[in-house]
Amino acid sequence: MTGFKNFLLRGNLVELAVAFIMAIAFAAVVTATVGMIMDLLGKVGGTPDFSNYSPGGVSVGAFLTALVSFVILSAVVYFLIVLPYTKAKERYFPSEEEGTPADVALLEEIRDLLRTRGGHV
Repeated sequence: MTGFKNFLLRGNLVELAVAFIMAIAFAAVVTATVGMIMDLLGKVGGTPDFSNYSPGGVSVGAFLTALVSFVILSAVVYFLIVLPYTKAKERYFPSEEEGTPADVALLEEIRDLLRTRGGHV
C-alpha cells in the first residue's frame, strides 16, 4: 500500500489532473468561439460547409471544411490567447537580463583574487 501511496503523491499528479480538466473546459470555449466565427462567416458569404463538394468525383469537401475550421481555430488561439498571454507575461514578469551566471561570476572573482595574491592562474 505504501508503494501505491508514493505513486499517487509523487510528482505532479494533481497538477496534471487539474491541467487536463482545465484543458477540456478550455477546449469547449475555443470550439464555441470557432463555431461562432463560422456562423458569422456563414452570414457574410453563405454557410462554410464544403462537405458535399467533390470535383471530379473526389470528395475533398470534408477536408476543406476541416481546413477552414483549423485556420480559424489557430487564429482564435493565437490572437485571443497566446498573444495577450505573452504580452501580460512580459509586462508583469519581465525576463531577467542576460549576463554572467552567478557561479561563473564567483569563479571569476576567485580567479582574480588568486592572481592578485601572486598565484599563477
